[in-house]
Amino acid sequence: MVQEQLIPRGIKSATVLNAMRNVPRHLFLPKHLHDLAYDDSPLPIGAGQTISQPYIVAYMTEQLDITAGMRVLEIGTGSGYQAAVLAYLGCYVHTVELLEGHAAEAKKTFAELGIDNVEVKHGNGYIGWPEKAPFDAIIVTAAPDFIPEALCEQLAENGKMIIPVGKVHSVQWLKLVTKKDGEIVEKDLLPVRFVPMVGNSG
Repeated sequence: MVQEQLIPRGIKSATVLNAMRNVPRHLFLPKHLHDLAYDDSPLPIGAGQTISQPYIVAYMTEQLDITAGMRVLEIGTGSGYQAAVLAYLGCYVHTVELLEGHAAEAKKTFAELGIDNVEVKHGNGYIGWPEKAPFDAIIVTAAPDFIPEALCEQLAENGKMIIPVGKVHSVQWLKLVTKKDGEIVEKDLLPVRFVPMVGNSG
């Protein structure tokens, strides 16, 4: 996966590549999909949700300039794979999942793998996790129509957020958001296709 997919497509961070080598993606998928776990494609995890393709996981992680000890908020836990990659990099990960079943299953997987630097919350991603803010980085793995203001507020000064934005049946853009002097600066990275971000946007 790393040699044939990620490096040829431009992923350069040695720490990200190492995490992608070592986090067992198949353990975050239903057993009948284990044989497909290391293909470069998204895969279904139930309830209309997907686990992102390895390239997108690596790309989004690389764009955040992750270093050990960072406090990271993830919106959209899913099966927990992205959070596990961040945890492997030494982050303290706070991850929010709207679907209670997915949140419970992710907690179980983290416990089985001995991952103790991830905290899972069953809740509304549009609200984020204000009690744990501010965050050095925020990663959103489902697409809202707009960048939620609450997430911008929870981003630390000089922090970065990566988020897909756009409607499901139109062009979505993966955006890199940086907070500088209290102001939000947006940069379009690449067109993407994510499941919609659901929940109460307020």
